[in-house]
Amino acid sequence: MKEMEVFEIDLTKEYTLNVLPLKDLVFFPHMVVPLIVGRPNSIESVEQAMKGNKFIFLAAQKDPTLEDITARDLYRFGTMGRIVQIVRLPNGLLKVLVEGIIRGKVLQYRKRRNIIKATIMIPYSEIETNDQTEALKRELISLFKTYVKLNDDLPEELIFSVSQMDDLEKITDFIAGYLDLRLQEKQLILEEWDLEDRINLLIDILVHENQILSLKSELDVKVRDQMVKTQRNYFLQEQLRVIREELGEEAEEGSDVAILRNKFQSKELPEEAREKVEEELARLAKIPPLSPEYNVIRTYLEWILNLPWTETTEDETSIEKAQKILDEDHFGLEKPKQRLLEHIAVLQRVKQIKGPILCLAGPPGVGKTSLGRSIARALGRNFVHMSLGGIHDEAEIRGHRRTYIGSMPGKIIQGMKKAGTINPVFLLDEVDKINSTYQGDPASALLEVLDPEQNHSFVDNYLEIDYDLSKVFFVVTANYADAIPEPLLDRMEIIELPGYLDYEKLAIARQYLIPKQFKLNGLLEKELEIKDEAISEIIVKYTLEAGVRNLEREISKICRQAVIMLSKDKRRRKIVVGKKNLSKFLGEPKFISSKLKGKKEVGVATGLAWTPFGGDILRVEVNLIPGKDKLTLTGKLGEVMQESAMIAVDYIRSRYRKFKIDQNFTAKHEVHIHLPEGAVPKDGPSAGVTLTSGLISALKKQPLPSDLAMTGEITLRGKILAVGGLQEKLMAAKRHGIKRIILPAENKPDVRELSKALLDGFELIFVKDYEQIYNYLFKEKK
Repeated sequence: MKEMEVFEIDLTKEYTLNVLPLKDLVFFPHMVVPLIVGRPNSIESVEQAMKGNKFIFLAAQKDPTLEDITARDLYRFGTMGRIVQIVRLPNGLLKVLVEGIIRGKVLQYRKRRNIIKATIMIPYSEIETNDQTEALKRELISLFKTYVKLNDDLPEELIFSVSQMDDLEKITDFIAGYLDLRLQEKQLILEEWDLEDRINLLIDILVHENQILSLKSELDVKVRDQMVKTQRNYFLQEQLRVIREELGEEAEEGSDVAILRNKFQSKELPEEAREKVEEELARLAKIPPLSPEYNVIRTYLEWILNLPWTETTEDETSIEKAQKILDEDHFGLEKPKQRLLEHIAVLQRVKQIKGPILCLAGPPGVGKTSLGRSIARALGRNFVHMSLGGIHDEAEIRGHRRTYIGSMPGKIIQGMKKAGTINPVFLLDEVDKINSTYQGDPASALLEVLDPEQNHSFVDNYLEIDYDLSKVFFVVTANYADAIPEPLLDRMEIIELPGYLDYEKLAIARQYLIPKQFKLNGLLEKELEIKDEAISEIIVKYTLEAGVRNLEREISKICRQAVIMLSKDKRRRKIVVGKKNLSKFLGEPKFISSKLKGKKEVGVATGLAWTPFGGDILRVEVNLIPGKDKLTLTGKLGEVMQESAMIAVDYIRSRYRKFKIDQNFTAKHEVHIHLPEGAVPKDGPSAGVTLTSGLISALKKQPLPSDLAMTGEITLRGKILAVGGLQEKLMAAKRHGIKRIILPAENKPDVRELSKALLDGFELIFVKDYEQIYNYLFKEKK
């Protein structure tokens, strides 16, 4: 119990005191701390307490950012303090010197005239003095001494101060006041009334804090030692460099500079590159190896010296050998093969020609990428593959400038380094899938790469010197040539790879896919036989594609099933897969052509469509419903196809006499046109004649032949205009068993270029005007 200047504290009595809210501070008993008071309510509270008994209750705020304080914003445990001195500062603030007296627990907060008052009680905790308490005291003081020694922010005098104290209550509060803890953690110490529990809590906290400070001290020592070592090495390197300069000696043999200089002297470089390397080597020799710029320059020099500048491979000029290689690798594909043979023939006469840019356009799985490899093999050149799909940053083509950390050349220069020669076959895959964003337009960056008039001096942002790409044979692939930007498309020679006919797929499977899968699955020819009838069944009912990618997957599945069967039955010598037992290996057929089966229907017409994955048939269904002036179009039709339907309706109304239908059919019927497979988007003008024929069939109640399909754009005057994608459309017709096809007369030149195998079995009807189609389909027989 302590004597106060004003009155003696009675532990059984409650006291009502003015409250001084504290920000970011927990005030412990026995602390003497100067406080700066600035809030008007707090200044008034302090001045009022000073006029009275000078006692005030110090309570911490839960949220230090709050200015307008209420009772619920304060902790309910604090310290009863005595104001020792007040000094009013020139700026209106008060500097208050406060001494902490004893802990207090708030029974009630209340506000009077903007001043918060607290009714508090003074709990009291006694601890018996014995060997255990003495041990706790010594442990606590020992841990605090260690804490002070490890913490550079605390003065060593604290160790002497705490050693002179005997009162355990005072020792705990003294130590708690100097711990670097969060406000909530210090508040927990303040609220712990039981002295023994408070000592144990402080011991746990000090043990944890000492462990952290010890680790920090070890790290500081390691960092300090490393810095000293680095500075020492730097100093020695600089001394060594100065001594060499004074003696006029070159860099020692085996150093980075010496290795790069030897490589440079044996490398044949253009004049611009040679000057750049000499300049950078001179800079590198003067820079300490530990400098960050040293590695940047060294990496730059390594890139230049590792790139091919004059290295070439000798072109294979034998047309017969090239023809043999191309035929070995690919079945069909006559156009690209012929174009390559033309290139080799010219190469025999002209030793150096500007690198051509071929664009192989076609659906997935037709062999575009593998054809690029075959071209390299036929020419005897190295091959580089670069995928452009999803590229949206121009820097991926041109590279990053050396000012950026981790900068590198673009993919073009990286590909040339990989090739090792300046005349490789460079395949740019999926050029139609390049994206333009705020980061730049990669397609525009490719213009300089692919333009024969510019690519002899291609500048990569990283190299910053001209690089010759004119001897590179660029091959570009795309699924859809129309998706390639026009300026880029203008630099290319388009070669269409439309897809394979069924007999071609059968030959490819027999000659290429089956031997490949046998090898991959460890099968011998005598262990598995896949009959031609089974392959044909897979082509028709298990794969619906222009290429052979899914066909290869199905053959691989058969091979895996065969391996399992041979492993289970050791006595089995051979497995034969035919049409009858195919479902045991592949399950039930995935594609059953039900579109054209069944009897002829009124208001149903069959069209032909082009898709990026090959051709397909397009079924148009027309229903007439009692109603008035309404045209409904369903099946996810695009804007152009919707316009074609409107043209069909207006054209039929303008020719009602010729077609012998009611002129005002739209006033009596609602017309609903639907194209099945409603989830698949459909667009384009080539369905115009099909829409018109389906609508006339519904109006005349006369069905159309089920073995006939048509394609062509129609105008309001009934003219039939040419359409594209003929090869894909005819392949789809052949796949679905169509015998007769109506085509625009303007497409006759395109048909002449198609293979005889594709046209075999078709009856082609060429028309210029829709009335010719009407006469063929609907004219009554006399």
